Order: sequence, then C-alpha cells, then structure tokens
Amino acid sequence: MLIIPAIDIKDGQCVRLKQGVMDDATVFSENPEDMARHWLEQGARRLHLVDLNGAFAGKPKNESVIRAIVKAIDGSIPIQLGGGIRDLETIERYLDNGISYIIIGTAAVKIPGFLHDACYAFPGQIMVGLDAKEGKVAVDGWSKVTGHDVVDLAKKFEDYGVEAIIYTDIGRDGMLAGINIEATIALARELTVPVVASGGITNLDDIKTLCEIESEGIMGAITGRAIYEGTLDFKKAQLLADELSAMV
Repeated sequence: MLIIPAIDIKDGQCVRLKQGVMDDATVFSENPEDMARHWLEQGARRLHLVDLNGAFAGKPKNESVIRAIVKAIDGSIPIQLGGGIRDLETIERYLDNGISYIIIGTAAVKIPGFLHDACYAFPGQIMVGLDAKEGKVAVDGWSKVTGHDVVDLAKKFEDYGVEAIIYTDIGRDGMLAGINIEATIALARELTVPVVASGGITNLDDIKTLCEIESEGIMGAITGRAIYEGTLDFKKAQLLADELSAMV
C-alpha cells in the first residue's frame, strides 16, 4: 500500500486546512518544493498535490509552484495533482510539464462529459476525487454538498475509464480523527478500480487498519496534517505498510 504525502498549496505555501475551510489554514512551509524533496528523502513513492486556490477559483492559481515541485522531484516518483482543473488544455499542459496523474473533482460532478473526454484523451492518467459528507458528494472546494450518492457516482465514473477514485470524508479531513473505514470499504467493494483513502489518518494504528482492508481494493492512503504535526512518522508508516502488505 502506498502512503502518499499531501502538499496542499495556498498562496504559494504548503498548508493544511481543517474540513476544507480556507480561512482555517496552517502554514507548514513557505517552500513547497523543499517539502517535496523532504518526503522523497523520507521514502515517498508518490506525491499528492492540491492547488487550493485553484479549487476555489475553478482555474489553476499556483502553476509556478507546481512546476518548481516537479523540477525538484525530477521524475523520481509520480506526482498526482488536483485543484481547479476544468478543461482538457489544462490537463495536457500539466502532463506535458511532468505531472503523472490528474485528479478531477468538481468538474467530474458538474460536467461529466468533460471527465469522459479526459479519460478518452488521456487514458490511465485521470483520477477522480470524490469528497463526501454523510455519503453525499461535495463540490466547489467542499463549499457545497450535492444530492449525489458517492457510490452511484463512483460506479458511473468507473465506466468512463478513470484510473482510481480518491475518497475523502470531509468531516474527518485535517481533524486527526481517524479515517472513515466503513465508508471507504463500502465504496471499494462496489468498484473494480482502486480506491485511495483520504481524510483523518492520525497514527500508525490507522495505517494498520487500512492495510487490513487493502485486499478490498484500497491501493493507498493520502496523509497530510498527521505527518506535518508529527502524530504519524511518514517513514515508519510506509515501512509498516510494506511489512503488512508482504504478509498478505
């Protein structure tokens, strides 16, 4: 199982939000590219980037920082990116610049034809971020909760050809409250594409719990606040995940 460090970018800085609230941001680094190098040195095999300003604006806002991160990593590991990506031109530009996977969130829900076209144009490189509150999908930087059921939408997007589904429980994101295992399993069992868990990972116990359900279709877990505040040692987390996966 991949343990994936998150680098959320707001105003050019590496931050973490609580429950997606932009005004409740904690700055962890003024140099996101240095943070990317740090996680690479700690053994990360993939990075998760989010353009937070872009997510709220509906268009890229931190492209220069993202390019700097790509340059710093220099192709050593894959990078997945989301936040404000709403057209094919933006996807193509990011992929040409060295991003490995594009995450489509709000646009996948609001403009399903766009997601379908993206999967067709860039096979194997499109992931969908489904952010949910009490089983319903949220959009526009989590500011609006729709009436769409998570499982129903995920099945629809799977048919489009997405590479994976990133599932985030908004209520737990950035709260260090533990991951919503029940909802994550329920989603993974309904799909054939892999699920990446996100939101609420706190410590090594959460990693153990996730590894226990890896066979259900959980390919990885994104972690942010826990590794920045020190409740989770990233290197130990990935080593533990490797050990437990090898035992299965």
